[in-house]
Amino acid sequence: MVDSSGSDPVEGPEPGDGQQVDHGRAGRNLPAAIGVGVGLGAYLVVTLIWFKPGFVALLAVALALGANEMFEALKRQGMTAARVPIMIGTVAIATGSFLAGVQQPVIFSTASVLLASLALTVLAAMIWRMPKGSAGYVKDTAASLMIIAYVPFLGSFAALMLAGENGSIRLVTFILIVVAGDVGGYVAGVLFGRHPMAPTISPKKSWEGLVGSVVLGTGAGLAMTVFGLGAPWWIGLILGVGLVAVGVCGDLIESLIKRDLGIKDMSSFIPGHGGVMDRLDSLLVAAPVAWLIMYLLVPGG
Repeated sequence: MVDSSGSDPVEGPEPGDGQQVDHGRAGRNLPAAIGVGVGLGAYLVVTLIWFKPGFVALLAVALALGANEMFEALKRQGMTAARVPIMIGTVAIATGSFLAGVQQPVIFSTASVLLASLALTVLAAMIWRMPKGSAGYVKDTAASLMIIAYVPFLGSFAALMLAGENGSIRLVTFILIVVAGDVGGYVAGVLFGRHPMAPTISPKKSWEGLVGSVVLGTGAGLAMTVFGLGAPWWIGLILGVGLVAVGVCGDLIESLIKRDLGIKDMSSFIPGHGGVMDRLDSLLVAAPVAWLIMYLLVPGG
């Protein structure tokens, strides 16, 4: 998601910096980024209020695109994942989990559908690679399993949240906390960032940015929990701090992946934002944590 950028002049360039146009201190084409963000936000509001399957369709497409970006990125290192089974499995995992959750009466539990879809995707990926022989089999299969676990499996928890009682509010709470944390970190990092938080992983992240993430993300968590979910304020505190913490870890995980692969962005698919995975990184790792906290502490999950 958004880097909690600082302004430390000693920061070195990210891998691949020379391939991008300098858009100033923000590091991106802000008009394009804002336009895309507003458009996606409007789509999310409309679908979550009036047509939940529309959101699930967007989720499935986004996860499939993210999986494809991971395929292309890992291929740079000679790791060729099973793209076709992964793409099909990604759509099945996301849509199947949601449909099982909203099916009345319940024929298959969401857990059984998720596990079955996940297992079949893994099996299909391993079989898909077999005709190429033993040379590089472990490396290619490891790439497939990494993509499956990182993208569709983690992302499927967003579908699980939506399928539950008050699913739209739960999902909005999750997204709003993560986005607020990113925005708070970005603003605080740009304005006040001086002390790098993880200079060997992501030099632009600062401790000041982390404070901004915690403050705004926790504020969003408290507001949504009390006024949206109708739950005690302390649950909002747990949600805010927890999702901001794992969201930052999500940023750093993707930074490690990109640095290891020698790339700046996963792609340039989204104008002003980079690749789909550059927008999903925090959300992916925060989704299972958000689902678990609300499942355990907020009735109706």
